[in-house]
Amino acid sequence: MGVPWTITVCTANEVTGRGAIAAGFAEVERLERVLSDYDPESELSRLSSAAPMAAATPVSRDLWRVLEQSVALRDRTGGGFDPAIGRLTTLWRQARRSERLPVAEKLHAALATVGPDALQLDATTHGVRLPKPGTRLDLGGIGMGYAADRALEAIAAAGITAAMVDASGDVAVSAAPPGSAGWRIEVAALDAGKTERSQHRESLLLAHAAVTTSGDAFQAVEIDGRRYSHIVDPRTGLGVAGPAAVTVIAPDCTTADAVATAASVLGPEQGLALVAATPGCAARFTWREATSTQTAMTPAWPSHLAPASPAPPRP
Repeated sequence: MGVPWTITVCTANEVTGRGAIAAGFAEVERLERVLSDYDPESELSRLSSAAPMAAATPVSRDLWRVLEQSVALRDRTGGGFDPAIGRLTTLWRQARRSERLPVAEKLHAALATVGPDALQLDATTHGVRLPKPGTRLDLGGIGMGYAADRALEAIAAAGITAAMVDASGDVAVSAAPPGSAGWRIEVAALDAGKTERSQHRESLLLAHAAVTTSGDAFQAVEIDGRRYSHIVDPRTGLGVAGPAAVTVIAPDCTTADAVATAASVLGPEQGLALVAATPGCAARFTWREATSTQTAMTPAWPSHLAPASPAPPRP
């Protein structure tokens, strides 16, 4: 899926552990062939290529589940999250490479391919219809979290009860390691304007949960003196203005991934309200306002975070 994945398991049997890890990675590879917008032969890409459609096309169980949750979040956020954003993300990638805002005509044309009427679902047949020409689906804000959840299921089916799947920051965990209260997962304070190495880091202790951080810390561009994230606002077609970041804890990684993306787009006030209204979720939002860094949290955010383990000395 274009990023490094790490799977960690706890077991007394090395053969069982290696088999479980292999099963987890196999599930991720399988889902890449379903959900990837980079692979022209994936199920998602082939569906996009069929737009415009006169009738709904039945899709696989996995693709249906991701699209169903995506559309529900699209409707909850008033379009702040939209799985039909593919044309806009392609246009924004080009803008980031050129360090120039998209041409107005191209942006207008791409914006016409998103919205509630761009993707229609038929719950009876698990069918999907893309009625607008040029609509492209992009599940980058939810697909990786879904794959992490399914990888954990595959690992559990292989006999492992305590495991962690880390998709480059989208982290899902099952039961805590033996003798521990939970998996220790580092989260950066994300002080705006600081480098990764200089940021203060803390740790969450999680079990049967997931956490992800969405923001512009590592993927951003400055255009005409303004900083933009790689995360695209479906309502404007532009990257979210930064610097800002939101960390979301959720019962599963699908939810953590999608809600963090949506909250980034909505901004601190609406984003935190979205998280607070999502069962089992908590979040911390950090953003730059004038010359100071602001932080806000939902009531369910852990009140005490442990200091992160010290980094090993550099050679």
